[in-house]
This record gives sequence, structure tokens and C-alpha cells, in this order.
Amino acid sequence: MPAHADNSRTEDQSQIHTDATAGSDQYFQPPSESELPDNAFGKLVQEGRAIFVDTKNRAPEYVGNGLACANCHLEQGRKANSAPLWAAYTMYPAYRSKNDKVNSYTERLQGCFQYSMNGTAPEADSPVIAALSAYSYWLSTSAPTGQALPGRAYPEVPEPKGGYDLAKGEQIYTAQCVVCHGENGQGQKAGKDYVFPPLWGADSFNWGAGMHRINTAAAFIKENMPLGQGGTLTNEDAWHVAAFMNSKERPQDPRLVDGSVEKTRVKYHANDGVNLYGKTINGRVLGEGL
Repeated sequence: MPAHADNSRTEDQSQIHTDATAGSDQYFQPPSESELPDNAFGKLVQEGRAIFVDTKNRAPEYVGNGLACANCHLEQGRKANSAPLWAAYTMYPAYRSKNDKVNSYTERLQGCFQYSMNGTAPEADSPVIAALSAYSYWLSTSAPTGQALPGRAYPEVPEPKGGYDLAKGEQIYTAQCVVCHGENGQGQKAGKDYVFPPLWGADSFNWGAGMHRINTAAAFIKENMPLGQGGTLTNEDAWHVAAFMNSKERPQDPRLVDGSVEKTRVKYHANDGVNLYGKTINGRVLGEGL
């Protein structure tokens, strides 16, 4: 099933990609844990880090699925080319076409809870936002303000000339992804907590999350997956498996317009990168939710 990319609305910082030409020594280096001060600020930063890596247990009232912030922002939000916090914090306030307004960093965090976590946005003055903001601020210590740093997002991966192929994506998923994420994308648990996150289904991110875009998921996968073997998949394979993952149903977009998937597609998804929201796959219209 071939498909072709729409032009990304790059003024929206959730869709900005970078190339990966910079060497590791050229990336900004956030402070080490040994540099954390032993005072009230240090304790707040530690709480922010704990929420970041164990979001469901540390902020359960705001999380509606099995994901943690660290599932998309690897190495506790430190990893270059994986949307690190140190490259994000200093770029806000920023315009986002997703909600057609200039967002504060707090609003950006709130959006992650609403879409990626399929939950509820914490109040702006809540302890959760305060802790996550402090953690982000600390990681960006000495980073330049308003300057797009190398490694700030997922390096862009060009779409295959023939478009993505869902059948090839399924083959790649079976060979490379099933061992961690399960045959049905359900993830893998140790006790009640996920060790590897669900990629689709009721406990994954919803249709409003940035990762539902095939181009975004392909960039993340190419750089980071299989875990510990990032960069081993070809660009084409990353696109194919991203398309397969995002051809599966997941929780509904909370911005649903008048109960209509088609109206929601036109308003929010028609120009939002490459995605399958509102498309019919295997006889089912995607976006109806679970």
C-alpha cells in the first residue's frame, strides 16, 4: 500500500527533525547526577526524574495508559536524537500548529499527558508540572536559550520512493519487535508495570499523540530501535514497520469533533505529517478508538 508524505508543518516543534551529522562530542552535555545540589531544588529535580521514568506510578491521576515519559525520550530524557529535555526546555515559548497558539513549556508537558499518556493534563501549578519543569530546567543547565541544538529531535528519515508497505512492516515487526513488544503490540510487563511499552491497543498512546505520525515513528525507530541497536534498520524498514504499528487501532483522539472521525481527520490530521487516521485498513476505519 503506497503512500506519500505531506509537507510537515515545521513551525510546529513537535514535528521538527534534525540530521544526525554531529558527532557525540558535539552534542550538548547535561549535568551529571553528582552535580545535583543537596537542597530543596535538588529534591524537586529528583522527584521530576522519578515522575519522568515511572509516570504511571508517580502521577497515576493523570495517566490513562501504560506509558512513561522515558519511553519516547530515552535515557531519562538525556539521549541526543531522542527528543532530549535539554534541547526542548530552552525553545519555549513556541508556536505549535497542533493547537494553533504559542505554548509555554508547561502547556507542552500538559499535552504529553493528554495525548501520549492518554490521560488528563495536570494543573499548571500542580506538583507534577513543577517537578517535571525543574528536571527539564536542570538538564538544560548552561544550554543556550532559543537556539536549536544538534540532537534536539529524531533525525529525519526519508520516505521510501515507493511509499510504505504494511505487509513488509508486519514481517519486520515479527522479526525485530515481537520479542519485546509482543505479537499484538501489547508490550511486556514485570508484575503490573511495563518493561517494554505497548505500541497499539487500549494501553498505548492515543490518536492525538505525535507518535501516530508514520514519519515521526519511523524517525524514532530508525534512531533507537531495536533497543540498544539503533541505526541497524534501513530507512525503508523503519518506515514500513512504523506504518504497520500505526495501522492498528488505539484510543480515540480526545479532540474528536462532533463524534465524527472524518471531521476530526480534516481538522487535525489531514495536514499532520503522514498518518492513517480516518483511513480504512482491513475493512475498519481507523480512529474510532477502543
